[in-house]
Amino acid sequence: MATATDRAVGFGLVAFSLILFVYYTLWIIVLPFIDSDHSIHQYFLPREYAVIIPVVAGLLLLLFIGVFIMVVMWKSRKPAKKSD
Repeated sequence: MATATDRAVGFGLVAFSLILFVYYTLWIIVLPFIDSDHSIHQYFLPREYAVIIPVVAGLLLLLFIGVFIMVVMWKSRKPAKKSD
């Protein structure tokens, strides 16, 4: 059974993900159909960041996964036997 702290953290992560998804969807799908002089454009980054940010985030994720695997393999390695 999850504790109250676990539920609060889970709710926070789900809420953050939902907000991020809605923001990105509006930025990529809806914003191109709104006039460029509309005031809503001030709340969004330029469109080239719509590609740059996910690519950098994906590369960082792959880097952290690789480092994690490297550390786990390094720690689980057995010492070599010395033979006389």
